[in-house]
Amino acid sequence: MSPAHADLLAAYDAGLRDEAEMSGARQWHRRGPLAVGVFDHGGFVSYRDLGGLDGDALDDLVASTVAWFREETDVAEVEWKTRGHDLPADLPARLEAHGFEPDEVETVMVGRAVLLAADVPLPAGVHVRRAGDGRDLRVDLEATGRLQAEVFGTAMRDLEERLRTLTEHPNRTGVWLAETDDGTVVSVGRLEVVPGTGFAGLWGGATREEWRGRGIYRALVAARARAALAMGAELVHSDCSAMSRPILERSGLVPVTTTTPYVWRRAGATG
Repeated sequence: MSPAHADLLAAYDAGLRDEAEMSGARQWHRRGPLAVGVFDHGGFVSYRDLGGLDGDALDDLVASTVAWFREETDVAEVEWKTRGHDLPADLPARLEAHGFEPDEVETVMVGRAVLLAADVPLPAGVHVRRAGDGRDLRVDLEATGRLQAEVFGTAMRDLEERLRTLTEHPNRTGVWLAETDDGTVVSVGRLEVVPGTGFAGLWGGATREEWRGRGIYRALVAARARAALAMGAELVHSDCSAMSRPILERSGLVPVTTTTPYVWRRAGATG
């Protein structure tokens, strides 16, 4: 890893883990080195490092955390978000031994917003705008939800929560969409500034298959980078799929680590 990459990883670890990931939680508390939270969508476990815990001590921490969620909350599932550079290296195996199941591995990308903010040409008849500009915000969110369901195969479950957040905090979050002249939404993406960190996250990126490879998603990245700068965020990050990684690399983000969500589900709950 180059010194520049190492600096970005250090900034990521310091700014975007542990307490920073508890933003928006209904409640959260410390459990040893962990930050453990309950959100509208379920439970979440974060940490900056595990303080050298391993072996039986780490097993006890995992077991007690699961027990707390099972006995003291009503969440259907809990995400323990691991990173590829975390120690100890056998943490994933210990999580699986306590009922956690791995989700897909994603690449953590980090970069300077100013490098992503260049103008990107769009195909004729396509334009980019912020959701709610020129149209009802709910209508726009419903349209972006339909596109994400088409691309990812899962429907948006938090429309009302998303609508409330976008309405109440327009200076730290927003959704951008690309649409044709006839109003067809062909690509979408969300921006969320992490308060007090200098970071903004790129989330929910999706483009209809027949519109891929034309620079549209890269234009959405650039539009969100410009917005991030206007909102005071100098760094941008994203947990991206193999499909999005080359686009983000061309835009100026660099891979610094990987992330794998490990998910515990309450007996009887469905994923």
